[in-house]
Amino acid sequence: MLSKTRRRSFRKKREKPRIEYWKSHPGDSKGPDSEDVTIPGGVDLLALPQLCFPGGVCVAPEPKEDYIHFLVLTDVCGNRTYGVVAQYYRPLHDEYCFYNGKTHWEPSVSSARRFVPFAVCVVSRFPYYNSLKDCLSCLLTHLKLCKDFEVDNHIKDFAARLSLIPCPPPGPLHLIFNMKPLQVVFPSRADPESPIIDLDLHLPLLCFRPEKVLQILTCILTEQRIVFFSSDWALLTLIAECFVVYLHPLQWQHTFVPILSGQMLDFVMAPTSFLMGCHLDHFEEVRKEADGLILIDIDHGSVTCSKSSDNDIDIPDVPLLLAQTFIQRVQSLQMHPDLHLAHLSSSTDLNEGLARRRAWQQTLNCKIQHISLQLLVGIFREVKNHLNYEHRVFNSEEFLKTRAAGDQQFYKQVLDTYMFHSFLKARLNGRMDAFARMDLDTQSEEDRIDRMLISPRRPTVEKMTSRKSSPLHVTHRRMVVSMPNLQDISLPELPPRNSSLRIMDTSSCKSSSSVFKVTPKSTYTFKIPEIHFPLMNQCVQAYYTDLITLLSKAMSLLGPGDSLLLARYFYLRGLIQVMQGQLLSALLDFQNLYKTDIGIFPADLVKSMVESMSASEWAQAERTPELRRLITEVLDKPGETPKADDAVKNFELPKKHMQLNDFVKRVQESGIVKDAVIIHRLFDALTVGHEKQIDPETFRDFYTCWKETEAEAQEVSLPALLTDHLDKNECVYKLSSSVKTNRGVGKIAMTQKRLFLLPEGRPGYVEIATFRNIEEVKNTTVAFLLLKIPTLKIKTVAKKEVFEANLKSECDLWHLMVKEMWAGKKLADDHKDPQYVQQALTNVLLMDAVVGTLQSPSAIYAASKLAYFDKMRSEMPMAVPKTTSETLKHKINPSAGETAPQAVDVLLYTPGRLDPAEKVEDAHPKLWCALNEGKVVVFDASSWTIHQHCFKVGASKVNCMVMAEHSQVWVGSEDSVIYIINVHSMSCNKQLTDHRAAVTGLVVQNGKKPSEVYSCSLDGTVLAWNVSTLRVTSRFQLPYGDLMSISLHNDCLWCCTGHSLVVVTMQGFHRHELKINSPYKASTSLLAFQLLPEKEQLWVACAGCSDLYIWSLKDLGQPPRKTHLQDCTEVSCMIRVKRQIWVGGRGLSQGKPRGKIFVMDVEKMTVEKELVAHSDTVKTLCSAEDRYVLSGAGHEEGKIAIWKVE
Repeated sequence: MLSKTRRRSFRKKREKPRIEYWKSHPGDSKGPDSEDVTIPGGVDLLALPQLCFPGGVCVAPEPKEDYIHFLVLTDVCGNRTYGVVAQYYRPLHDEYCFYNGKTHWEPSVSSARRFVPFAVCVVSRFPYYNSLKDCLSCLLTHLKLCKDFEVDNHIKDFAARLSLIPCPPPGPLHLIFNMKPLQVVFPSRADPESPIIDLDLHLPLLCFRPEKVLQILTCILTEQRIVFFSSDWALLTLIAECFVVYLHPLQWQHTFVPILSGQMLDFVMAPTSFLMGCHLDHFEEVRKEADGLILIDIDHGSVTCSKSSDNDIDIPDVPLLLAQTFIQRVQSLQMHPDLHLAHLSSSTDLNEGLARRRAWQQTLNCKIQHISLQLLVGIFREVKNHLNYEHRVFNSEEFLKTRAAGDQQFYKQVLDTYMFHSFLKARLNGRMDAFARMDLDTQSEEDRIDRMLISPRRPTVEKMTSRKSSPLHVTHRRMVVSMPNLQDISLPELPPRNSSLRIMDTSSCKSSSSVFKVTPKSTYTFKIPEIHFPLMNQCVQAYYTDLITLLSKAMSLLGPGDSLLLARYFYLRGLIQVMQGQLLSALLDFQNLYKTDIGIFPADLVKSMVESMSASEWAQAERTPELRRLITEVLDKPGETPKADDAVKNFELPKKHMQLNDFVKRVQESGIVKDAVIIHRLFDALTVGHEKQIDPETFRDFYTCWKETEAEAQEVSLPALLTDHLDKNECVYKLSSSVKTNRGVGKIAMTQKRLFLLPEGRPGYVEIATFRNIEEVKNTTVAFLLLKIPTLKIKTVAKKEVFEANLKSECDLWHLMVKEMWAGKKLADDHKDPQYVQQALTNVLLMDAVVGTLQSPSAIYAASKLAYFDKMRSEMPMAVPKTTSETLKHKINPSAGETAPQAVDVLLYTPGRLDPAEKVEDAHPKLWCALNEGKVVVFDASSWTIHQHCFKVGASKVNCMVMAEHSQVWVGSEDSVIYIINVHSMSCNKQLTDHRAAVTGLVVQNGKKPSEVYSCSLDGTVLAWNVSTLRVTSRFQLPYGDLMSISLHNDCLWCCTGHSLVVVTMQGFHRHELKINSPYKASTSLLAFQLLPEKEQLWVACAGCSDLYIWSLKDLGQPPRKTHLQDCTEVSCMIRVKRQIWVGGRGLSQGKPRGKIFVMDVEKMTVEKELVAHSDTVKTLCSAEDRYVLSGAGHEEGKIAIWKVE
């Protein structure tokens, strides 16, 4: 009699055939023994009744209030399902009672009136806590009114209705279903990486002070054995789930059972990490019986440890400044809905009142998620500085050294968890989740510059000054500094807990005000149609038809720019058509996700659909080009096999001798330097006079020297007056011992820009020289009594007096270092490339480490192997031609931070826009740079700093890019796909897959509204696209292969094929064909062309040739005029800028092959300027508003040059 839970729907069939759920329908009539609802996999049926009645079942003399609580069920693989349980009381009749949905005669039951609890549990794959609570609340109103024999049917109908509601795809579309009397909202997750949030995230903030919230978060981050307690079963799951959401995207990987019934208490004796929940009545029992548990009392807001474990469990504190900021931000939140709704009129409609409350809750949830994410980003932001992406290595030891002494224990415990390990894997895999997006959005301008100028980490003058002014700077030091007395560092007095209705004064915390600027993204709702009863096949089909009709109508009302919503409607309609068995229609809808939002494409579902198609469906799909392409992609795409080296390795010093390749890998793993060419020079330096291999002891000594120098630079104490003399981004990289100079006794300091003297015994600053102004550096000796003291002499341009320093044993090293920095600065100025200074700095610091490692007479000679720029200047002086120097403005390196340079395949400049809806930095002009294997790096063209560091568009070479409209950049790839990048979100969530060969050209027809884009592919296909709808408006096929590029002129398309230039109309009708007849070759392969309508000229370049051919547009029948490019071996690209033609290629300069640009005078058809651009071939050119031209080099150099246009 006590086991009265409904378990009819939890029976399993004995044999479970392969489920093809689109082949059968919930309304189909079945035999008496068949069940129409299958249970979610992994649900423990034996434990479920206990969890439905976790406090036991009691017969009551009078009915109790309805009660709802929540469950989380975890299977052996760690997959979670979620349950919402509603308990209600019904009178127990004399005649019969219910057992598992069947009536039983019980004549012996006492005739006294009793009430028995019944439980209805809804199990779902998704955590729809509030939504299912609303659904069950509606069900209870009906169950209380119906007779006993009707209960079973009501529950069955309720379950069937729920099973017909589709789950909304990730994004802004929520689903509404009328459960009568409530309109129930099923929210979607924000994006595929985010969890579904269907609970009130402020609940823990009402139960615990912010300090306790941080303590609990620390317990979860350090993977303790945690037990929540409450007298309210519902709060156990909700509070635990809130804390798990706070830590997203970090994920709790261990046992998660937020409700334990009385019979399950022995679970808390488990030796591994877990997160569980018990009734408060068991608190003392658990505290006394179990060791090493963290006991969290929700009702009293306390956190304690179980018996005899106070000394064993050391819960570290969150880093102090981050904790303080978090507390102030939480206290600034307004968590009282009455305040928000006070000015509104009273709602006379129940659903309207609930909608107001939901909107308020959504805004508050968004703020709380933002605050918790800011905390996580603050804790883990600098982890990326100690990751080696190529070899998947994390240098935990070095990361810990950068943490404050008081934070060491916190980070040591966190770094040793499964949760953190998974977080590292996500960083190394380049996952763009909420953490990565906030990290990118909140990085400082200095961080952006640091990512471009990859140089050894040192604190800047600005950071040193701010560190001194901060009252907490004493804690933010290396581990070797003695632990300060943390009692002396008192937390600033915090305002009392905001239990009143006043808004807290948060003026003391600047960042807290930013909380109120956080607004949730706009959301939309779609109302699911009514489901009619009885649920026979015809009724279910009618429901599906109504739903498809409503979705189609909603789609027809959307504008062309609403692709985000359109994608959700395609997804839902495809899902319903799958349930109807209309596989081909469903596949077409899913195929449309490529053009609207590829991020929600259900790959697994589509693959299973394709595999189950009948022969007739296959034949029909083969006749539909879109489906044929989709099916090929789905079947050919290999399943993601886990990589053998997918794990994250911790950096360890080598234990064996290393040959060159292993040494390169080890140095890259250590984070000292990534560039393989520099590491090769380092290998030569460390093996001078020895066998060409490095022993473990030498590597350890070198690594120790490098890290000690890095640590010393962190400890440098500079007088405050230095800020008046140094730039804020200067760093002290090397400090000599105290030496005698002709300007006093003191220490010589070297930054990336200058040398200066720090006088001994008094604060002061004596400038020695900037590297730009050095004229001569000498290493001599000065006689003193009978001694000859090694002396460094530095002569500068501006000063007559020569600086002399008696550096003694350090003299030879400083001589090498100053000359290398001088040479690096000279090259940086000549080539307008600041990267040379950074590379010189790396060389200098490696020299210092090599001398410290070897400590032998040959150490200086070994270090000289690294003096690359000084050697280059003395052995191969190569003056930059005057014309080149005057035209060149700047150079940037998109391959900064990579192990080797990468070829710049395509460049695209997009102008800035003043759009009030955009962020300020989004409105800046941008330079899009395509590197190998689909990598795209985006620069802010107003400052030439990296705006977006490397995201992927496929995995193949990029052939072309174009700005289709102000918010879209189209990228044509070798893999035959056109990728569409959203300029605002910097995400690639749309693909056009209509081409069947490599996309080689894209051109925009701007005159039309809406604008059109023409694309061409290598097989001769030309497609015209409507930019708004992304539909093909026309297509034609040229009878030629090797279609390389297209251009628009006079309502004609000019197509450059392998051996000719073809002019066709917009409809594909042939007009002209131009060929170049060479007396030496049967046919010449055309490479590029440019049209100058105002001069009526057509300029054509050929592959492997140094000649240009110019036709007159007046008479294309006349042979072209040929212009020879002197000292050019090949042409690779060509663009038009104003009334000039810029030609990029390769040629000889001072006897060496170099990348060259030839600027052509179109009047005289001669070379106006010859620019020595790069050390490798000029691969691509693009114009920036006709004011600048940008050139990209091949893989030997991999840099971008910016040129001024006359």
